[in-house]
Amino acid sequence: MSTLEYPAVAKVAAALREAGMDRAADGIRILDADVKTAAAAAAALGVEVGAIANSLIFRTDSGPLLALTSGAHRADTKLLAELVGVREVGRADATYVREHTGQPIGGVAPTGHPAPLRTLVDRHLERHAVVWAAAGHPKSLFPTTFAELVTLTGGTAADVAREEDDRAS
Repeated sequence: MSTLEYPAVAKVAAALREAGMDRAADGIRILDADVKTAAAAAAALGVEVGAIANSLIFRTDSGPLLALTSGAHRADTKLLAELVGVREVGRADATYVREHTGQPIGGVAPTGHPAPLRTLVDRHLERHAVVWAAAGHPKSLFPTTFAELVTLTGGTAADVAREEDDRAS
């Protein structure tokens, strides 16, 4: 299937091109099956799970928060709250995610949203020369780098997991 058959993917491709990331837009892959987890995405691409950038949307008292986390570990919500200066960070449901991103859970891209989102980009992603992020649909991914993710999102580089929470990649 082409990216044009998925409106959210086409929107992500356009946002990538607008940001000057033609290589990433041209590199969008549409897989045969949904890859809603980092492990599934890594297996489909033949890469380490740590090279998958999970796009996680959280609720905060100051609005949505996008955390781009390495697939090799889990984001620590207490740490996220400290990093962005809010009392609490909680998981968002599918309705909230779609409202703020225009994309479904499992396919949330770092870009292509109705409005910019406050974003943290996991420093663990910097360990990988190529990082793969969702492109607006659970079957879609695109290649990028840690530095490009920070620039693309206007995000802040941060350690989003406590070391004892890391999973081996």
